[in-house]
Amino acid sequence: MPKFPQAPGAAALGALAPSWLQLPAGSALARVYYTSSAHPQGWNEFRYFGPLNARWDHHLASEAGQPQTQDRGLYYAAADARTCFAEVFQATRRIDRVYQAPWLVVFKTAAALQLLDLTGEFATRMGASMAIHSGSRPRARGWARDLYAAFPMAQGIVYASSMHAGAPALALNERALRQPLFPPHPELHRALADDVLLDPLKHAAQALGYALR
Repeated sequence: MPKFPQAPGAAALGALAPSWLQLPAGSALARVYYTSSAHPQGWNEFRYFGPLNARWDHHLASEAGQPQTQDRGLYYAAADARTCFAEVFQATRRIDRVYQAPWLVVFKTAAALQLLDLTGEFATRMGASMAIHSGSRPRARGWARDLYAAFPMAQGIVYASSMHAGAPALALNERALRQPLFPPHPELHRALADDVLLDPLKHAAQALGYALR
């Protein structure tokens, strides 16, 4: 049996006892997002267009197999900024401070969240393995869709960043907005091009082995 097979379907997953992570209100989360791109967002906005090439997009493709705007929303974040840099810039392994005007935000959650925890044994118990965090992205998106359907109480997924030593990262779905999630103001909100972030970005790039532009 392959270590990372196709998802078995929502019914099969729903028969399992999942592993949950309860993220308390007041938890600090970081996010890097683009303010000038094909799909620009605000720091507190979910993306309702998809699926794109991201690993955990649970969006449904159109009949032609194309991404589309829909009711399913997604918000990627992490417990620390360095994990965000590792994930967002993994394709080029270069932290680009300018292209598409990336910003860093750090905020504290205004509500508790119930998240499926895929960082431990549940990844194996549900029929996959830790390869789900680094294997085929289209296959992982199939798992994301089935997990979303199987566990309607899940407000997102906690996964292990394959680009930052398995550090915890989050893919929140629109159910996280059943209660107010975002505070009125973030703890930190700066453009990556801001010189205030230059030294932290240099340290992050050196630690990750990424270039910095």
